[in-house]
Amino acid sequence: MKKYPKSFLDKLNAVTAKRPKTVIQHILEHGFVTTEELEQLYGYKHAPRAARDVRELGIPLEMYRVKSSDGRSIGAYRFGDPNLAENAVSKTAGRTALSKALKKSLIEKFGAKCFIYLQPMDERILQVDHRIPYEIGGEQDESDLDCFMLLCPSANRAKSWTCEHCPNWENKNVEFCMKCFWAHPENYAHIAGKEQRQIIITFTGDEIEDYNKLIGLVGIEKAEKTIKDMIGKFIGE
Repeated sequence: MKKYPKSFLDKLNAVTAKRPKTVIQHILEHGFVTTEELEQLYGYKHAPRAARDVRELGIPLEMYRVKSSDGRSIGAYRFGDPNLAENAVSKTAGRTALSKALKKSLIEKFGAKCFIYLQPMDERILQVDHRIPYEIGGEQDESDLDCFMLLCPSANRAKSWTCEHCPNWENKNVEFCMKCFWAHPENYAHIAGKEQRQIIITFTGDEIEDYNKLIGLVGIEKAEKTIKDMIGKFIGE
């Protein structure tokens, strides 16, 4: 095993989150981890996201090319210069964490609500996210609030999954993202490249009783189709 400074090892061993810890432990034991190993051994189908989790902790990773088990050229990750880990917000070490001040400014400007579900939320659960994914648009200036959005945990997870499975995840076309629902739900031309439009209807308070009646009448599998039919009939009239 390669020798690392004690301060660097302490930083590595302090990581408790499952995904970055898995990547770190594998590199410590084997010197590197390949994208093939991340998927086959640990089920991480999107290796850059696993690597990003490590970099966000201020731990430098280098990517290089190796041969896969069937002779293909694939990516692999190893630790970079341990000295970079001394500065947890170094851009060469990875993405910087979004500040609490940014979240406060977004809430002051837009209110404590999820940009996707458009519902008021406890500000403690709201998360700040780049409108254009960091992996595509890079770091943004926190003084420009329009580059960021507030999302509830479920919306953030849905956005992450959709973006990572979008063709633009590899193409990295910022203009493409700018026109996507997941970046600008208030004004968009497509949803992850698909010619779609979306209406999110949330039932709250006394409306929950109406929702339960709807589900009871048509069944949960047909509820969405029924609502679409109602909207279609309304537009057609």
